[in-house]
Amino acid sequence: MTVSTHSPEPGIAVVTVDAPPVNALSVKGWFALASAVTDAGRDPATHVVVLRAEGRGFNAGVDIKEIQRDPGYGALIGANEGCAAAFSAVYDCAVPVIAAVQGFCLGGGVGLVGNADVVVASEDATFGLPEVDRGALGAATHLARLVPQHLMRALYYTASTITAAQLHHHGSVYAVVPRDELDETALGVARQIAAKDTRVIRAAKQAINGIDVQPVHRSYRFEQGFTFELNLAGVSDGARQEFLDGKGK
Repeated sequence: MTVSTHSPEPGIAVVTVDAPPVNALSVKGWFALASAVTDAGRDPATHVVVLRAEGRGFNAGVDIKEIQRDPGYGALIGANEGCAAAFSAVYDCAVPVIAAVQGFCLGGGVGLVGNADVVVASEDATFGLPEVDRGALGAATHLARLVPQHLMRALYYTASTITAAQLHHHGSVYAVVPRDELDETALGVARQIAAKDTRVIRAAKQAINGIDVQPVHRSYRFEQGFTFELNLAGVSDGARQEFLDGKGK
């Protein structure tokens, strides 16, 4: 698993996640991603961050196998804290963050995208929260930033997915393009932002966050409390194992 950062053009930092086979991140991976985004934003030379991933899909959430291997709750707590750190890093990044999404964007992926400033997606991108099928709760906070309230509830309760084209209709995805045009499309938006006075853009990011009606940090941690209750009650372990067995893992 790698999280790397490079600057293809002045003012643009590209953070790439590569965690085969499906970009399901370990505890260490979530914290590495948080650090990479935060560090990129703190660099005075960075005017905008592009968050992307290699492979078939953008993100498949947490590494369920890591949690199942832990006889206690250390991995679960670590995943909770790591996800919170990564989602917060995107939201609190000193400069705008553009998420470039391909293929599947599930669980923690929705948390990242929901906290991004701009979302571009490939035509094959789908978004969803399978949490209820895993005996967990979380990232409804972020899904609610992508779709209207009642649609969010329906998607959440049914663990259904929604397409990039549907999100574009709701205005939460800025552009939908063929997959081979995704990176260039994200860079094109990044160039427009990078060309602005970074002092103004950095102030604008703070201002927009300051008027946000949703307390994203608090509401997500509130959701996670119910995940821990379900684990203590013995509900989640069986659901996760059923999922892994069903996948032949």
